[in-house]
Amino acid sequence: MEIVEKIKKETDPIYQKISKVIPEIEWAFHAPLVHKINMLKKEKNAVILAHNYQTPEIFHGIADIAADSLALAIEAEKTDADIIVLCGVHFMAETAKLMNPNKKVLLPDMGAGCSLASSITGKDVKMLKEKYPGVPVVTYVNTSAEVKAESDICCTSANAIKVVESLGADKVIFLPDQYMAKYVQSKTKVQIISWVGTCIVHERFSAQEIEDIKKQNPEIVVLTHPECPPEVIAASDFTGSTSGMSKYVKTKQPKKVMLVTECSMSDNVQVDNPNVQFIKPCNLCPYMKTISLPKVLECLEKETNEILIPEIISRKARKAVERMVAIGRSH
Repeated sequence: MEIVEKIKKETDPIYQKISKVIPEIEWAFHAPLVHKINMLKKEKNAVILAHNYQTPEIFHGIADIAADSLALAIEAEKTDADIIVLCGVHFMAETAKLMNPNKKVLLPDMGAGCSLASSITGKDVKMLKEKYPGVPVVTYVNTSAEVKAESDICCTSANAIKVVESLGADKVIFLPDQYMAKYVQSKTKVQIISWVGTCIVHERFSAQEIEDIKKQNPEIVVLTHPECPPEVIAASDFTGSTSGMSKYVKTKQPKKVMLVTECSMSDNVQVDNPNVQFIKPCNLCPYMKTISLPKVLECLEKETNEILIPEIISRKARKAVERMVAIGRSH
């Protein structure tokens, strides 16, 4: 009974913060795991990084750093922890390893992939470079280390335009998201050579869906991620990265909002903006949802699922990520 009371006392402040998005009956299962993971982190000098698309019990319950891809890449390099547990997908864990080659980086589920990352290989990039000699390669961070190693620089949705224009080139190869490439092309005079890759979450949204939501909610503000199709972006009120959407809600405080992106992002942003009403006809990322509290605990206890990257790939890929980090965010 004393242990139960101790767990309740130590996890209650977390639950009070997320009670609007997690029912109390559900929290009863999460609380002991959250408590055990947070205790184990201290014992092992471990840090947990979580992406915006993680569920609230992970994002707000156990994460030391919870953010978008760019912030995770930047913060991963700053940590003095011995172990990094990446609550996200495989390419994010690889990126953390690239920035911390001497630290142990763990991924709770090695099956946490990404449709964008699997849409292109290092061999594909080599083929494109042969086809367009001398044209610099900008690679979205949602790619494997092997693909990053064949690239000149990486980018995220938070700085894609800034990265493309920083190269001073008339044309660039932009990989692998075709919709992100179209969005960037609409914002720059640099000629974009794209690839046929898509995010399985964002490609499912339609302009008709946005229009129907707006008819039912006349005062709603619709925020869209640039991985969405062009017609969805055109039907929305604002387009930005995950951090850009979060910042918009926090600063503008719209009465009612819809985030056209992964489902858990809406829950996580709502926690920090209790006065904003969220309409949530969103899509789940099946890869992000393979990460769970039990898997995080097992991974941390046993120190399993370590991310290892061959040095020849790691060295080249790290340069592309470091160049992205040096560019920073778009204004």
